[in-house]
Amino acid sequence: MHRTRGGRESARSAVKRLPPLTAVEAFVQTARLGSVKAAAEALALSSPALTRRIQALERHVGRPLFERRHQAVHLNPDGERLLAEIGPALDELGDAMERAQGNAELMRLRLGVLPLFASYRLMPRLGELRALHPGLHVDLDTRPHALARLDEGLEAAIVLGREVDPALYARRLNRNRVVAIGGEAARKLTDPAQLGDTTVLLHRDLPDAFTEWCEAAGVPGLTPATIDMFDSGQLILDAAAQGLGIAFMFEMHVDGAHDARLAPLFGVAAESAYSYWFACRRSALGRRPLRLFHDWLISEIGEG
Repeated sequence: MHRTRGGRESARSAVKRLPPLTAVEAFVQTARLGSVKAAAEALALSSPALTRRIQALERHVGRPLFERRHQAVHLNPDGERLLAEIGPALDELGDAMERAQGNAELMRLRLGVLPLFASYRLMPRLGELRALHPGLHVDLDTRPHALARLDEGLEAAIVLGREVDPALYARRLNRNRVVAIGGEAARKLTDPAQLGDTTVLLHRDLPDAFTEWCEAAGVPGLTPATIDMFDSGQLILDAAAQGLGIAFMFEMHVDGAHDARLAPLFGVAAESAYSYWFACRRSALGRRPLRLFHDWLISEIGEG
């Protein structure tokens, strides 16, 4: 059986021409990080080289995929659709290459994380992560000063603060509201001004939580009887439950505690300048375990 020339041309035309894989990788990384600079550093490229790869993909599909806004880039609707379709496929390709190279055992991330965040936000979701990426293992380190230990065994950290050193790559995970949290005896309080006769419990990483809350409650400048400082969120909640004072922490902390003795007081919640952040060295973004965890974390918990 012989194929005619027209048949051969028809068969060739039926084969869809694919863009270079490097252009696809540049697009996905930039879309996920929201920054040409961060994506270029993650892929060990210069920013102009990465931009040329994205432009090559845009020429291939025949339309722009990003909206350029100063130093940041945002996907347009066409880019969002393309990322939704090829992002998972690129991840699957990476997993397949890891398996082919016998490197599945190298899929391990060493993460520094605050204990309450680990207990309330990470642990309930890690099963989903394992189902999505069975070869990825995350070692959790809950000791303090995680950012200072990024060069001493940790590859990434989840920390609490107003901001993160701009030399690091960082993504805000969520915005939070400060509430007053008390035990059963504290529920008798009806006026925020009564806090002037109580002990206030504060976390050392949230030193301004009481001030933020007082401003929102209409009692700026209120001075409590005393302030007790803690470096453990769980100990603060335990102290509040025992009636040792009124804790000022995030709504997620009292919600995650699942402790019937604790309740938010006065119906006041103050927007906080403090947030949880994911942070790492920019150069570390090139490691596949870290990228997989980062993308999953941002999709599950990130601010958006």
